[in-house]
Amino acid sequence: MVMKRRGVGASELAEKVGRSPVNISHLRCGHARGIRIDLLEKLCRELHCQPGDLLVYESADSAADSRDVDSSKGELG
Repeated sequence: MVMKRRGVGASELAEKVGRSPVNISHLRCGHARGIRIDLLEKLCRELHCQPGDLLVYESADSAADSRDVDSSKGELG
């Protein structure tokens, strides 16, 4: 969502933050198990947003339940 609102593509963002487009895709699709603070900082700088615009908190129980239903809840895209 944030990338779309900013008009930034995955390849462009990947280049700006020094990651591969595949890495950005994993973040967008909710397949990443974690994110380093330095990457979060770079993403926020490039997308002109706050960490809360990119992250959603899920408890361990709700995360397990949502993986059974739909794992494509990433906010980055």
